[in-house]
Amino acid sequence: MIKVHYHLPGLFEFYEFYKVFLPLYREHRDWFYEWCDIASIYGAPEGSLWGGGRTSFGKADARDVLALMDEFAISASLTFSNSLLKEEHLADKKCNELCRLFESAKIPAGIIVHSDLLLDYLKEKYPDLYLISSTTKVLTDFEDLRSELDRADFKYVVPDFRLNKAFDKLATLTQEEKDKVEFLCNEYCDINCSSRKACYENVSRKNLATSGEEIPDHKCTSPEGKGGYKFSKAMKNPAFISILDIQNTYLPMGFSNFKIEGRGLGSALLLEFILYYMTKPEYHLQVREEIYLDSMLDLF
Repeated sequence: MIKVHYHLPGLFEFYEFYKVFLPLYREHRDWFYEWCDIASIYGAPEGSLWGGGRTSFGKADARDVLALMDEFAISASLTFSNSLLKEEHLADKKCNELCRLFESAKIPAGIIVHSDLLLDYLKEKYPDLYLISSTTKVLTDFEDLRSELDRADFKYVVPDFRLNKAFDKLATLTQEEKDKVEFLCNEYCDINCSSRKACYENVSRKNLATSGEEIPDHKCTSPEGKGGYKFSKAMKNPAFISILDIQNTYLPMGFSNFKIEGRGLGSALLLEFILYYMTKPEYHLQVREEIYLDSMLDLF
């Protein structure tokens, strides 16, 4: 049976959550669907110059994070998808130290990248890290996606969510190409948004800002964007990938990799994503109780 491989958010941001959840996941594996697993957890620590996609607030110690991933045999992916990097940024001490550390992972670790400049640097300096093409490239044209999939540099490619339901075109991919597609399941962004690239670039610019430099926030013009993320509304997005879509459409087509967004949304929402995508309905309450009643965990 083909397994669904989930790529979960918050490697650094939700470290305390995963310290509680992962032992529960291992001890009570029967509470969770047998046809899925956790392939990777992605994220970046606070103040990562190479960071992109979302501004990270993860404060967990990198060695503690890596030890947790090693203990549970889960791949760690560093989100280094800044799109505005220049040559001088490649020498950043913190990001290079993170790469060196994660090269020592027991389960090979990855880097989510946007910049080809960074990609070439990583290939030369840290060849043991695999690479993922970031959704921040906003690959909405199917032929652009196919070209990206055909690049030997990448283990996975995350297309723009607006290609999620392009089934006629997705069906034309080879199995090798399908194995590299990592669909973004639960995007909240308006499917007609025309400023998605600008939004991502704003985050990249913020990460590169010097001390004291103020970068204005990107102004989202979507009516839905003003209310913040709501999973119930994300489910109504035409590009939303439901658990039934995964089971009845994507798996039979040969797709098996699915990314859950949510690094900036809080651990309470992360729990809801895990309940929906991974947990058998009859065990939702048990999982909630184990997580919420853990006195060491501050859900928000």
